[in-house]
Order: sequence, then structure tokens, then C-alpha cells
Amino acid sequence: MIVALSRRLHARPLWVRAALLAAGLVAVFGLPWVLYPPVAADILCWGLFAVAFDLLLGHAGLLSFGHAAFWGSSAYATGLIAIHSGLPFYVAVLGGAVAAAVIALPIGWLAVRRSGIYFAMVTLAFAQLIYFTANQWGSVTGGENGLQNIPRDLPGVDLTDSFVYYYYALPVVLLGLLAAWRIVHSPFGRVAAGIRDNPARVRALGYSADRYKVVVFVASAFLSGLAGGLYAMNHGFASLQEVYWTTSGKVVVMTVLGGIGTLWGSLVGAAAVVRLEDWLSTSGFEQTQLVTGGIFIAVVLLFRRGVWGTVSHLLRRRDDPAGEDPEPGLVHDHEEETATEPVSASAP
Repeated sequence: MIVALSRRLHARPLWVRAALLAAGLVAVFGLPWVLYPPVAADILCWGLFAVAFDLLLGHAGLLSFGHAAFWGSSAYATGLIAIHSGLPFYVAVLGGAVAAAVIALPIGWLAVRRSGIYFAMVTLAFAQLIYFTANQWGSVTGGENGLQNIPRDLPGVDLTDSFVYYYYALPVVLLGLLAAWRIVHSPFGRVAAGIRDNPARVRALGYSADRYKVVVFVASAFLSGLAGGLYAMNHGFASLQEVYWTTSGKVVVMTVLGGIGTLWGSLVGAAAVVRLEDWLSTSGFEQTQLVTGGIFIAVVLLFRRGVWGTVSHLLRRRDDPAGEDPEPGLVHDHEEETATEPVSASAP
């Protein structure tokens, strides 16, 4: 089933995929010309964060309510490295992402022993622990004031210009997106998808489901850390808001709006939420979360696949009206399939 779905997704003509890729690159490179550059950079950061979250939820079937822990811990780590070491911008961001991955390893190792809502609650509990630690450890994190005046240094480049910063942050985001795409379409990613759809069957084939889950969890945390570090650099500060539970909720909203399991739909959801919040705040409307929540409810009720997922579904139905098109992120266990079909066709 998974292999057949993958073939249908790649059945679109090469020129169509090339045109979509070109349009996406034009949009990304032209974004700071049509939006305020810091807002454009925010779209990059939140977009990568949403893709990292979708890697975990949509492609491994693990719902985390604590991903703010990795976004925020990387923001703090990036800021501390930049402030106290004076290392270049890229090194500080990479250091923050590594810190997020290190924190994620023990959390993931413990959390994957539970599933469903219990997994989500474990991740939320650890995220709250990190939040309270950051709040109490004021001598390092700045407490309620946060880390301020985070420098973004790069020899020979003036990154204080937000327009310039956008284009130096863009390669990091593109590499992160490429890594996420590569994971999803690798043999490892297909095994993870098999675990999402039927973990018992994958275990019967001899795979360690928990080990795969931990690796996906850490990879998602690392990419989330890249996004969080870039975000801290973009604004020049890291605050408790970055590790607060509402940040975890925000990335869930972005992913669902775009479409769970679509990967690129998460970018669309993130761009829509960031742009909407910016427009509402500049218009003087203070209850931005109220509007975002209303749109989220409407999308969940009317477009269960999300915006990108619904559009992709309609296009596939047009090309293959009789084709099977399961909703992303859901379990589909067909008894007529052999035990080896979901995984062994592409497992390492």
C-alpha cells in the first residue's frame, strides 16, 4: 500500500514537478521583496519548524505536545553561544540545533515507550520541565527578561541588515528542508511510515520500532533546533515564550492547516499563520490567536486533509479517479496485503 501510494505521488510528469519547484524557489527568494524582511525570515523559521514537526507526526505517527522544548532550547543555546563565544552565526545556530538533539535523545528514549495521547502527554511534561528550568535559571537564561541583544556575526558580512540576514538564513532552511525530504523518501523513512501504519507488523519483520521512533524524534528535534536558532538570531533575543506550551500548539496548528503528512503543506500552513498574525497585529487587532483558532477549526471541519493535502488529493483524483488515496497520518491495515509489503520493499 505504501509503495503503491509513493508511486502515484511521483507519477506526475517531470515538467510539472520542475515547474512547481521553480515557482517555489521564486517565491522563497522573492519573499523579502514583498514582505517586511523580518516577517519573511519568520516564515522561513516557522516553516522549517512545521516541516520538522510533520516529519514526526505525519511520517512517523507520533504526536508531540512538547516540541517547543527543542525550538526554545536551541534559541537559548544559540544565543548563549553567540553572546559568550563570538563564534560565527552559522556555528552558533548549528550548536543550538545540536543542543536540541542532545536534549531530545533521553526524552525520546522515554517517550516512545508510550503511544498515542500518552506519548503526547510525556512530551508535554518534559517541555514544561524545561520551561520551568529556564524560568528559574535566570542567571543563564535571563529568566522572565530572556536573553537580549543576541549578536549575529559573520566575518565580512553585515547581518544586522534584516534583508541580508534573510538570504544568509535561507541556505540553512533549504538544507533542513532537503534533509527532511530525504529522510521521508529514504528506506529509513519508509520503515518509519510502516511503523506509523502498523507497528506490530513491522516488529514481526524484525525491526526495532522504538529505535526508529527515537531516531525520527531526534532528527525532528534537530531540525526544530535549526529553526529555533534562526528565529532567535532574527529577533535578537530568546524568551520564555519560545519554550512555552503555546509554541507547541502553534506548530500543531500550522501542520494541520497545511496538511498532515504532506511535508510541503506545513510550509504553506506556517506561511499562512505567520502572515495572518502579522497582518492582524499591524491592523491593531489584539486577539490574533482567536482568529487563528477559528480558521483552524474551520479547516479541520471542512478540509480534513488540510489546504495542501486537499489540493493534492483533488489533483490525484483527477489523474486517477479509481486510485486509492488514504488520508495522510491515518492507519490503514489491509488484511489482503502480505506482511512484507509495507516495509520490505524499501527497507535497508
